[in-house]
Amino acid sequence: MAPVRAGSATDVGRVRSLNEDSMLVGLDFFVVADGMGGHAAGDAASAMAVQRLARLSGLAELGPADVRAELAAANQEILAFAHADGARAGMGTTVAGLGLIRFAGSEHWVVFNVGDSRVYRYLDSALVRLTVDHSEVEEMVRAGTIEAAEARAHPLRNVITRALGMDPAPEADVWVFPSVPGERFLLCSDGLTSELTDPEIAAVLEAGPPAQDGAELLVRRAVEAGGHDNVTVILVDHLAGVVNEDADTLGRVP
Repeated sequence: MAPVRAGSATDVGRVRSLNEDSMLVGLDFFVVADGMGGHAAGDAASAMAVQRLARLSGLAELGPADVRAELAAANQEILAFAHADGARAGMGTTVAGLGLIRFAGSEHWVVFNVGDSRVYRYLDSALVRLTVDHSEVEEMVRAGTIEAAEARAHPLRNVITRALGMDPAPEADVWVFPSVPGERFLLCSDGLTSELTDPEIAAVLEAGPPAQDGAELLVRRAVEAGGHDNVTVILVDHLAGVVNEDADTLGRVP
C-alpha cells in the first residue's frame, strides 16, 4: 500500500460539556464518528462504531463489502446497547471514513458515510466534498428548495436522515476511486463545517501545513468561530505511489 501520513485533533467546543465525537487513525484506515443522544450515550455510540470499524484497519484484502458488513454490525451493536436501557433510547452516531483497498487489481481509496460527517479531497488547489450529507437540508438543497448558502442557518440543519442506531438499518454511501500521489483528505464531524465554510477550510489547506498542524489549526479555527459543537478533524496525506490515469473517476458502489 502507498505510504500515508495522518494528523488528527478534537475539541469539545465552547458550548457542550461532553465530547461525543470519536475517531480512528490507523495505518491505512480512518474514521470520524459524531455521537447523538447527549448523556444518554451519544459518546458510547460513536465509540462503538469506531471500535467495530477498527477491525478493518490493516486488512490485506479490504473491500467495499467489508465496510458495509462492519457498518451493519455496528448498527446492530448500538441498537442492542440502546434497548438494554431505556435511558439510552435514541442514541446513535454519524460516521465517515476513508481506507486504502485493493480493487480491480490496483490500489484504490474507499470512502463511506452515514449521516453528515464528511470526507473531502484536496488536490491541485481544489477542495472537493466526496460525501453527501444525509440530512433534511441536504435533501432540500438537492431538490432545489433552498440554496446551499441557506442551509448553514436553516432551522432543520441539524436534522439527520440516516445514522447508525436506526431500525431498520440505514444504507451507507460507499465510493471507490484510484489513488493519486500528493492528494490530501479531510475527515470531519459537522462541528467543523457548521463553523467554517468550504473556502475557509480550503484556505487553511492551501497553506500546506503538515497533517498534524493542519488538523489542529482547523479545529482551533472552528472553536474560535463559535465552537457550538464538538469538533473533530483527521487529515490524511498520500505521500507516494503509482499515478493511475483514471484517478478522476469517482465511482459509487451500489
